[in-house]
Amino acid sequence: MKESRTFNRIFSKYNLGSKKVLDLGCGVGQFLARFGPDSLGITITSSEIEDGKKNKLNIIGGNVESIDSMKLDSNFQIIWANNLIEHLLSPHSFLIKLKKISNKDSILILGVPVIPIIQGLLRLKKFKGSLAINHVNFFNKRTLEETVKRAGWKIVDSRPFTFCNNVLDKIFSFFSPHIYIIAMNDLDFKYSMKKIKECEGDKNYQNLLEIIDK
Repeated sequence: MKESRTFNRIFSKYNLGSKKVLDLGCGVGQFLARFGPDSLGITITSSEIEDGKKNKLNIIGGNVESIDSMKLDSNFQIIWANNLIEHLLSPHSFLIKLKKISNKDSILILGVPVIPIIQGLLRLKKFKGSLAINHVNFFNKRTLEETVKRAGWKIVDSRPFTFCNNVLDKIFSFFSPHIYIIAMNDLDFKYSMKKIKECEGDKNYQNLLEIIDK
């Protein structure tokens, strides 16, 4: 894996080398290998599981969109999901389900390619990732933040971690091709009554309500 300065900044800031991390969509475990003891990776691809296990990494198979049905504890200090949510069929449902395996101190680190506010930047190679052919969800910085908040997460930080200087990094975030959302589980989150009435009789929605109400 090519050394990523961005990853190293996040790794250092949140002490990921000493934290128990749940790595969702972990691939062959290139990030997982650097996380703390008892960290766990989940991938849906069997070849990635085999490769990870050859490297003695703790990787299991599964669809992260059904994470609420997996027998996982809520003792993970960090939930790491990089380059994942844009591939999922239901990002909102996924974010709600993550609350089931989170506690008040858990930190969600969500890395997502975003469409820049200046459309002309999409002509540049580094910005084309947001429109990759295998993506089914598309975000800009604002819609990504709102999606996370509307699923019951409190945003602590939202920036690309391109620069060490926080102010410069915040400014650049409006033009960055990739944003990292740092968030914590909002234990007081509830759907509005309007939303609850709107979805009466929807079994999938009722399952999400059970997760929120626990």
